[in-house]
Amino acid sequence: MLTLAAYGLALLLDLFVLVIGARFLLQPRAAAIGYGVPAKPGGDAAYLEIKGLRDASTGILGLALLAFAGAHAEAWFMVAAALVPLGDTLIVLRHGGTRAAAFGIHLATAAVVLVSAVLLFLA
Repeated sequence: MLTLAAYGLALLLDLFVLVIGARFLLQPRAAAIGYGVPAKPGGDAAYLEIKGLRDASTGILGLALLAFAGAHAEAWFMVAAALVPLGDTLIVLRHGGTRAAAFGIHLATAAVVLVSAVLLFLA
């Protein structure tokens, strides 16, 4: 049962970050609002698309590790990947986003990613 939960949560998180990346590629301004720091009108959309490509690639990498390298490799990937939402928390706070977005979205995501890593280490 633990293995199923570990793989299921990891799969869900990998797919989630892939979807977030796709949203930044397809609807960059709306995605930026959801991130917690709206893009400036007339700003350079290329940076939002770069974020989308990197997020989508990260999701694909996680899926590949889960499928081909197993739980232990995915667990280490999740530990490293948790740095992204931790950094996002600081970015949102530094650039005028709300504390609710910083802590409720990004810090909470980091915590869930770390829980996923622990479950994968135990699987």
